[in-house]
Amino acid sequence: MRCLAPMPERKDLGGQFARITRRLIELEQPILEQHELTMWEYVVLVRLRTAPAETQLDLAQAIRYDKTRLIALLDGLHERGLIERKQAPADRRARTIRLTGPGLTKVDAVSSDIHRMEDGLLPQAQREQLQRLLDLF
Repeated sequence: MRCLAPMPERKDLGGQFARITRRLIELEQPILEQHELTMWEYVVLVRLRTAPAETQLDLAQAIRYDKTRLIALLDGLHERGLIERKQAPADRRARTIRLTGPGLTKVDAVSSDIHRMEDGLLPQAQREQLQRLLDLF
């Protein structure tokens, strides 16, 4: 029987991303709780900060969230005055979703706190290099 030489240890990118994602979620959770948001609510607010969503379906697809569960999530954000939903001009059945002033204030505050936390993880030059690499994906 022939023995094969062991391959040099090379970690899979997917495994590394999964590990760092879990760790970042753990570190972000207390920040989100302090601001009374769930992770998915924050994801919605960050996405809407970029641009309003033309429809709820567009938003669900953009954030890769189950469209049937999105309504309840949006209801909670709307009740707290963080988003507004208006009838879409082109389709009366559809709703456009956008941040309100308080929603923008909230997402900016949370992002600022998360960025402060991230500043402690890596030196600035390494963090910026990592962000440039991640932007390639």
